[in-house]
Amino acid sequence: MLLVEDDAADIDLTQEALSTAGLHVNLNVVRNGTDALSYLHQQSPFQDTAAPDLILLDLNLPGMSGKEIIREIRGDKKLCHIPITVLTTSRSKQDIEDSYKLGANCYVSKPDSLDEFNQMIQALEKFWFTVAKIPTRNIL
Repeated sequence: MLLVEDDAADIDLTQEALSTAGLHVNLNVVRNGTDALSYLHQQSPFQDTAAPDLILLDLNLPGMSGKEIIREIRGDKKLCHIPITVLTTSRSKQDIEDSYKLGANCYVSKPDSLDEFNQMIQALEKFWFTVAKIPTRNIL
C-alpha cells in the first residue's frame, strides 16, 4: 500500500491504526506528488520498490495536488489499474465529484476522532484486501 500524505500526524495515525488492528500491510509513505510518481515509476530513490496494490491519496499536497496525481496515474497504461482511495480532510462536493471524474475508486473524508479514524482505516483495509477484487499487476 502506498500512502501519499504530507501531514506527519496523519501518517502516524494511519500507521498506528494499521498496527493497532494487527493488520499486516506493507505501508510505504511519500509526502508529495512528485515523490508519489517517482515511486510508482520506480525512479530514484525508489527503484527497488514494488508497485502498490492500493494507493491512499491526500488531495491537499504541496506542489502537485492529489487531483493531478489521479490524472497522471489514470493516464498511464502501466499504472491505471491500481485502485486509488482519496483520503482527505475535504468534504467539498466539488472535490468529491472531481476525484471520481478523474478516476478515483473511493473517496473518504478523514474522521475527526482517533477512534473513528482507526475504524475507517480498518474498514478500508478489510474492503480492499478481503472483499474487493484487485487487478493483478502488469495486466497489460
